[in-house]
Amino acid sequence: MRFVIIGAGRVGLRTARVLREEGHEVTLIERDESRVRRARNEGFTVVEGDGSRERTLEEAAVESADAVGALTADLNVNFTVCMVAKHYGCRTVLRIDEAYREEIYRKYADDVDELIYPERLGAIGAKNALLGGTIRAIADVEQHLQVVELTITGDAPVNGYTIPELELPANSTVLAFGKRDSELELPGGDESLEVGDRLVVLADFEVLSDVRQLLVGESETRAIANAGSGSTGGVN
Repeated sequence: MRFVIIGAGRVGLRTARVLREEGHEVTLIERDESRVRRARNEGFTVVEGDGSRERTLEEAAVESADAVGALTADLNVNFTVCMVAKHYGCRTVLRIDEAYREEIYRKYADDVDELIYPERLGAIGAKNALLGGTIRAIADVEQHLQVVELTITGDAPVNGYTIPELELPANSTVLAFGKRDSELELPGGDESLEVGDRLVVLADFEVLSDVRQLLVGESETRAIANAGSGSTGGVN
């Protein structure tokens, strides 16, 4: 996939690194000369300029991007970027640093697909937002352990099961559960799993593909390939 990230500061550059490590193509837009040099020294393609200007976005080939991440520290710049990028058919991700502003942006920002709080989520959260999909890596706990959030799909073998009825592989456990569009809570109760519900699972890498097959309905080949690569997006 191809991504355009506006802002080569701490959040933007770390997100670009994570995406590149997973084999994606990334173009950065930055107007600070020192940040431009640093990103280019790391081998990134960088367009120097104001990312909120349509001409600059076009120079970064926004028309061929799958998603645009507006990850600067300036909310107004980020919002403008997303409005422009949406006209090009891109998935748009808006960085926001103040939680109390979310309600305002949710109300007026029809051109924004997802808001992120880098201070809470880090680069891996920004990457997940850009990729979209039904599987999100939350954190690598140890060398062989990962926390992932999975969204139940219509193809999931466990669709209709309750939490107590789940039989996950050894070395994996459910940490949290949330109904569609509801907050995550501690697992429990007898509510049936439905499409759109979310489970946060701690799993050993060796059984992660099995977990993905059960909760998302990936084919065995796809689940093994994704678990092996660490990919969390592109699963529809």
